[in-house]
Amino acid sequence: MQSKKVIEVAIAELENLKAKNIEVIDVRGKSSVTDYMVVCSGTSKRHVMSIAGNVEDELKLQSIVAIGSEGHKGGDWVIVDLSDVVIHVLTEEARELYDLEKLWRFDMQPGTIIEETK
Repeated sequence: MQSKKVIEVAIAELENLKAKNIEVIDVRGKSSVTDYMVVCSGTSKRHVMSIAGNVEDELKLQSIVAIGSEGHKGGDWVIVDLSDVVIHVLTEEARELYDLEKLWRFDMQPGTIIEETK
């Protein structure tokens, strides 16, 4: 499945699960690990774990299987790796601390984020 379709399905489910500040960052040519990162926040550790688990389940129903996921035990930051798309679900505190958006925009012009939702 194409990356854009994976992103569309993921965002729809993230919105359904009330994830906050969903952003998609194009890291093609800047990362050898993935092409896109979807970054979003949950309101608590439990919400973060729920978002990540449920989005992974919904993607699986759409025949999009994660190659791995990490962080379910801690709950501050859970990663769902879909190869060309990596979903990062963080508590608001962890998101502010790690500031992934700033990290991956280090050589980009403002506005490089390809999509931002609620």
